[in-house]
Amino acid sequence: MNEAGIVNSKISNIIYTILLVTVFVLVIIIAGGTVFAFLRPGGTTPLITTGSREMAQYTAQNAAHNDDIRVYPGLGRQRIPLADSRVVILSVTFPYSANDTAFTEELASKVDDFRLITSDYFTSLPADAQIDEDAAKRAILRRYNENLRLGRIEAVYFSDFLIIE
Repeated sequence: MNEAGIVNSKISNIIYTILLVTVFVLVIIIAGGTVFAFLRPGGTTPLITTGSREMAQYTAQNAAHNDDIRVYPGLGRQRIPLADSRVVILSVTFPYSANDTAFTEELASKVDDFRLITSDYFTSLPADAQIDEDAAKRAILRRYNENLRLGRIEAVYFSDFLIIE
């Protein structure tokens, strides 16, 4: 073997050793960080923060209050005949916290009540009444919340709202 081949072989071995040591150190760091993360108690403040101290405190304080907000679609589409020959077709939805399991279960048990409340509101309107969507939302929201015990609905939305003559 010539001298150039020996030098290239030594350089290859040095590079291979450096790369192998680097990979080994990275694996140790990642494994150590993973073990540390699993052993650390929940709800603790971050060890390293970027940005201002006030923002880090705000983030730490509000991390526990971060709710999983979802839209309740359980009421489905309703077709409600009015006092005259018109028909209202609507779907009522509202946001709720999926983390509150008791309230979520109460909502699921009240689906028929909510559908009846919605239907009663529109059927009680006088014939040829001009339907105000915002007033209808406020009235239905108030009636829904009167029927709930474990929580409150903050807003009601009509994802479909159509009046057929």
